[in-house]
Parts: sequence; structure tokens; C-alpha cells
Amino acid sequence: MRKRIKEELGLKDLNSGVFDGEWVSNPKGKKYDLFSPIDGEFIGSVVTASKEDYENVVRKAEKAYEKWISYTPPKRGELIRLIGEELRRNKEKLGRIVSLETGKTVVEGEGEIQEMIDIADFAVGLSRQLYGFEMASERFEHRMYEQYLPLGVIGVVTSFNFPSSVFSWNSFIAAVTGDVVIWKPSSKAPLTAVAVMKVITEVIKKNNYPQIFFLLTGGGSEIGNALTEDPRIKLISFTGSVAAGRRVSEAVARRFGRVILELGGNNGSIVTSKADINIALKGIAFGALATAGQRCTTTRRLILQDEIYETFMKKLKEVYENVKVGNPLEEGVLVGPLIDEDAVRDFENAIEQAKKQGGKVTFGGERIKIMGLENGFYVKPAIVEMPAVTPITCEETFAPILYVFRYKTLDEAIRIHNAVPQGLSSSIFTTDLREEETFLSARGSDCGLANVNTATAGAEIGGAFGGEKDTGGGRESGSDVWKLYCRRQTVTINWGKDIPLSQGVRFEI
Repeated sequence: MRKRIKEELGLKDLNSGVFDGEWVSNPKGKKYDLFSPIDGEFIGSVVTASKEDYENVVRKAEKAYEKWISYTPPKRGELIRLIGEELRRNKEKLGRIVSLETGKTVVEGEGEIQEMIDIADFAVGLSRQLYGFEMASERFEHRMYEQYLPLGVIGVVTSFNFPSSVFSWNSFIAAVTGDVVIWKPSSKAPLTAVAVMKVITEVIKKNNYPQIFFLLTGGGSEIGNALTEDPRIKLISFTGSVAAGRRVSEAVARRFGRVILELGGNNGSIVTSKADINIALKGIAFGALATAGQRCTTTRRLILQDEIYETFMKKLKEVYENVKVGNPLEEGVLVGPLIDEDAVRDFENAIEQAKKQGGKVTFGGERIKIMGLENGFYVKPAIVEMPAVTPITCEETFAPILYVFRYKTLDEAIRIHNAVPQGLSSSIFTTDLREEETFLSARGSDCGLANVNTATAGAEIGGAFGGEKDTGGGRESGSDVWKLYCRRQTVTINWGKDIPLSQGVRFEI
């Protein structure tokens, strides 16, 4: 199956991780051998970019931009429509590569490609709605309006956990505004990027458009740093850890560039005594277990009201008991492997820290071996009941650990919820209007995403995605996020026979 998928996508003999308008046959960077986290089996090699390859890609991207801005936004949107149609045709195969490379279940792998298709549809509609607005001028026979113009060449740096969809959130929207994109995927998931680029660039070539998407695989210390420090790259959209995001932000700020940062999430869900328990159970379980806890929106903290604590915990543990952990390619499996050995080690270390800080592990929390998949990276999802907010519960561990807290009043629950430095996603489960509105008010959730009676995970593409505090404050995907990929320009036109000045200033010659 793995060999057939590579052959069908034309990847059998393609080991290059550099696309500069054509696939570079002999990149001069390092060779990465890739192994599936499912069973440790070799799935392919990718040769990464060198500094020389980087320079070549940037130069060609700048030339592509000069061509791309001569296309009208609706014409740009037509290209994205064609790409979306081709992604539909390759959804199953691309989804399988996502699963093989990252350990996602088949449903989640295909769901990631569906998300690319959805954002393509969104971007097509957006290509005819890049609105500015007009305003009244204080000067006679003058007109004023604002317009949004493309930035130029931008860089998109993505993480392994969503190895293709986050690229599309940024790139498809940036493309219809007139930008050209250089993609630097995670070193843990470059094969997905190569496969996606193979599909996209063939659509572009077939329809005689300029190649506007470029690929540079490689390490963050090499290619990532080059992008962030390069003044030719007008914007960097970075998805990754808080620590890495700080370095990116500082480097880009030094050259007065722009950043979109989507960093750590340490997401909390409040369940009140007035919740629909069945809905809350499903929402908490999905939020905590989806993608083996490797989503930035994973539910990592459950804040549970005293009156229902014992009952809810009993039911939640029953849910966990029945969740199947194993080969994500098999039907019925809900939790696959972690991405690598480091992730397993982080999981184990976090469990030990939680114990030292007063936590009690009441479910799971250990590494497990799956028969036939002994070289995979599997853990038993953990439930850890905590006496209070502690240092480990203020950290984001990219693994299926759910910390549980008790509370008496909603004000106390919100204080616990907001006590962490991250501020991405949040949720409350309640049927009480006042509890809901308190959570959504200025004294409620301090996150960029607030959900009622649904999980912290599973954001739709139509809303602006991103968070506050250490999450970076950036926004991607829907709403009016397209403006971030543009420069804003105020235009004043004098159509009269005189040149009156603003504020009544007079200047006679």
C-alpha cells in the first residue's frame, strides 16, 4: 500500500525536498530518512535545501511575484479553485500519506486534506471580496479610500501535527491577495509537504500559471533562521512552540517584518453542574484524545464542578477504558502513536512531574507496546487529578494527558482556566445562559477561541484561528484574516481645480 501510494503520486523517484519552480534534482542539503511512527518502518527519504538552494528559491519567488501581481484577484481565485478540485481527486492518497508520516487515523488524515479543500473554496469566494472602503474627505472635491495590496514573498513555517492544512490556511488566502509563498514544513513531516506540492504544482503547470508556491525542506536552525532573518520575506507565518516563536518574533521584528504566530495551547474546558453530561463527555474525550493529544487545541485541562465531580469522572474513565489505542490505519482505532521517541519521553516526564507536584494518576500514563507495532510510539492516555494549578499544568505537553481540577463557583473555575500563560482555545459545557455569557464576557475566557458545549479542538476554517498571551496573538484562516497578508494604503484623490490643504492650512505661492 505504501509503495503504491508513492507511485500513484509520482513520488517513487522524487526524493527532492526543494521546489524552485521545478523540482531541484540534486539539492545540496542533508538527506532525511523518514520512518513511520506507526511501526518504525522506513517510508522515504527527502534531501533538504542548502544555503545555495535557499538563495535560488528566494530569487525565483521574487520573479514569480512580479508576474503574479499582473493577475486579477478573481483570476488568482480560479487557480485556487483548480487546486481544490485536484485535492479532491487525491484526497484519499494524500490523507494516507499524512497518516503514515504523522500517525493520524485514516479519518483524521483525510480530514486534513478536506480542510485544504474547504479553505480553497473559502479563498475562491474571497478572491471577489477583497474590499477596501471609502471615507469622507474634509477637503472640497477630494475623494479618500483605503485599499489592500499584496506584500510580496512570504514564508509559511508549519508543524508536524497538521503537516498540510496549516500551509493552505495561510497560502491559499495569501495567493488570492497577490502574494507568493515559500513553504518550510516541519522536519518531522516533509514527505507530506512534498506530496502536496507535487499535486499543486502540476495543476499550476497544466493551466499555464506562474509557479507561486515554493518548497524548502530543512532544519529550523538552517532554513527557518534564513527565512526569519531575510528582509526579502515580508511576512513569516510560524506554527510551533512558544520558545521557537519568541526567537522568530524577535528576529523578524529586528528587520521590521511582519509575523503571524500560532504557538502553544494549554486549553481548558469547564464543565458545570448544569451541563448536558453526554455532550460534555463526548466533547472532553474528543478534545483530549484526538490526534493522540498532539493538537495545539487539545483539551489539556478539565475544570469540573464539585457537585458532579465523582459522577463525571467515573463516566469519563469508562470512556477512556473503551477507547482503542493502536494502528491508526485500522478501523475503530481512535488514538494512534505519538510522533517520535522524544514525544514519548516528554509524556513520561510530564507524568512524573505531575506526581511530584501532588497529582494523582487515575488512568493510564504509561508507554505501551502494540503487537506487531513494537517499534511504534504508543502511550496509554492519562488522566491526572490535580489538587491545584502547578508548574507542570502551566506547560504544554504534546501528548494525551488530561489534568483535572475541582471547583465550587464559576468565578473560581475561570480563575483556574485563565491561570496558564497560553491562551489559544477554551470551552464551557453548560445549559445555563448566565454561565455561558459570563464565560464569553470580558471577565471570562482569555483565549482567542471560546466554545460553548463543544470541544476545544476542531475549529472551522471560516473563523479567525489563533490565540492570546503566549500563543502569540496571531490569526490564520477565515474571517478578515486576509488583510494580514496585505499592506494597507490610504489613497487621496484631488479631482478639483485647486489644491486645498487639510486642517485649513494655507500655503500661497
